[in-house]
Amino acid sequence: MRLLIGLMWLLHWLPLPILGRIGNLVGDLLFLVLRKRRHIALTNLRLCRPELSEAERRTLARAHFRAYSRSVWERAILWWASPARLRRLIQVEAPGVPLAEIAAGPTILLCPHFVCLDVAGVAVMLESSLCSIYVAQKNKVFDAVLRAGRSRFRPVQLFSRKEGIKPIMRAMREGLPYFMLPDMDFGDKDAAFVPFFGVPAATLTAPGRIAAATGARVIPVVATFLPNFAGWRVRFYPAWDNYPGTDMVAAARTMNAFIEARVAEAPAEYFWTHKRFKTRPPGEPSFYA
Repeated sequence: MRLLIGLMWLLHWLPLPILGRIGNLVGDLLFLVLRKRRHIALTNLRLCRPELSEAERRTLARAHFRAYSRSVWERAILWWASPARLRRLIQVEAPGVPLAEIAAGPTILLCPHFVCLDVAGVAVMLESSLCSIYVAQKNKVFDAVLRAGRSRFRPVQLFSRKEGIKPIMRAMREGLPYFMLPDMDFGDKDAAFVPFFGVPAATLTAPGRIAAATGARVIPVVATFLPNFAGWRVRFYPAWDNYPGTDMVAAARTMNAFIEARVAEAPAEYFWTHKRFKTRPPGEPSFYA
């Protein structure tokens, strides 16, 4: 692992177009050799994009492997490049990071699982501290590098999912925005089966519950690749009106519908290799068997 991290440190000096193309080549290789992950991606695409032919879904899955691989190698720039270089490469669309909203009260920055989500985090941390959930990595060396890379500009409060939402709510009330990754399958606890591309998916109700408990604004943020290896685009969307209301399942559907619309804009960059439909309603068989 130390050798791999050393290699990534060396690669961060490369121009982004070269590093991005290396990522694409590695992604093509991974698509061929990671049969299990390829199966998961193709299964997700059959469920979510049934209008595509099998050949089209396979082409999209290959493009996703390239995008995911790129995001991993380009993370070296996020971890070690200078703030000046990052500001040149990260194009934050107007009106920019919502600092006024963050200063005005509790804020949830809701970031779906697109492959460039770490770019969105860096865009925020160049301007503001934040809090978030963090899953400790098994390799302690990699875990230390990952933590350092995500908190090198400003102090960041990272909480374990096992700690629950109380420390997050406390940090939000102290003025830290909550950078929330809401769209993975963590089982049926604190979740509801809500359609995602028409398929019931175990969807966290936490965004709505935390927003209701704290009075927080929910501001979505999505990061995607710029064309021609020019960098990344980060877009902060307007805060959701009348969210969450009183129906947490309806609030979860609002979130899923928003993510579906963003996936339509950058279909190869959504995290298709995650078992999004792993948890099934009682009696329903696994899609991934």
